[in-house]
Amino acid sequence: MPSTEAHVITEVPVAEADAGPYGITVGPDGALWFTLVHAGRIGRLTPDGACEQYALDSADCGPTVITPGPDGALWFTRYRDHRIGRITTDGQAVSFAVPTAEGGPFGIAAAADDALWFTLTNADRIGRITTDGQVTEFPLPVDHAFPSAITAGPDGALWFTLNQGNAIGRITLDGEVTLHPLPTPQAAPVGLSAGADGKLWFVEIGAGQVGHIDLDGAITEFPLPDRSARPHAITVDSAGTCWFTQWAGNSVGSITADGRIEEYALPSPGSEPHGLAVGVDGALYVALETGAVARLKV
Repeated sequence: MPSTEAHVITEVPVAEADAGPYGITVGPDGALWFTLVHAGRIGRLTPDGACEQYALDSADCGPTVITPGPDGALWFTRYRDHRIGRITTDGQAVSFAVPTAEGGPFGIAAAADDALWFTLTNADRIGRITTDGQVTEFPLPVDHAFPSAITAGPDGALWFTLNQGNAIGRITLDGEVTLHPLPTPQAAPVGLSAGADGKLWFVEIGAGQVGHIDLDGAITEFPLPDRSARPHAITVDSAGTCWFTQWAGNSVGSITADGRIEEYALPSPGSEPHGLAVGVDGALYVALETGAVARLKV
């Protein structure tokens, strides 16, 4: 069973139970910015607990993953209406359509070229959007692969998970794609983050494992204590420890570079943890789809 002894976990209610806090990141203002996927809103939470929300132009747009952009704004995917959103730190929001109809944008990350790169889950494509809204799409050499999370790697390329393609992908800034199949069948990778060790760390929601891939494509996998915990998202703290959410396990896990795993139960049952981020105060913040953000003092 996950432990609750090593770290203090508190929960901050930020929305109604069905609003769905989902993605979360640290903004340039030092606050936590999060998506409310079922309510069509973006939220802002300060480390001292002050919370405010900003309604988007559609309650049904499905804001999903959010990340800071190179322009001082927050950028996010709108999964349901197939747009990329931008919101300033004073709450002014705009959005941009993606060329592929029904593309289903999900993951998003800033890259070394000062653009935002995103995944199109329904279209087997990776997209790129400039800060003035110009979009380019790159087709992947695979069908029905469901590209999901994406992050900038230490090599300047973008790395991404193929949830149904059972692989980790890499795309250069000029669109060259390489795919690395996972050793475990039907592992269904989702979350992905660049580690402090120069590797890309990812979680396998289907196999109940955490893995890493080095820049040469070598993959190592670490089975979790509960293989049915359904790990979802992953991030890295300043010490190089990776933290990940376990959706079905109702807990947060950590893994060190040498594969040592610890787990911590969330206070409320069935809280549906999804995105997570390390705040400016050094604490771990976890978006709980049941309407709260959990704070774990690490």
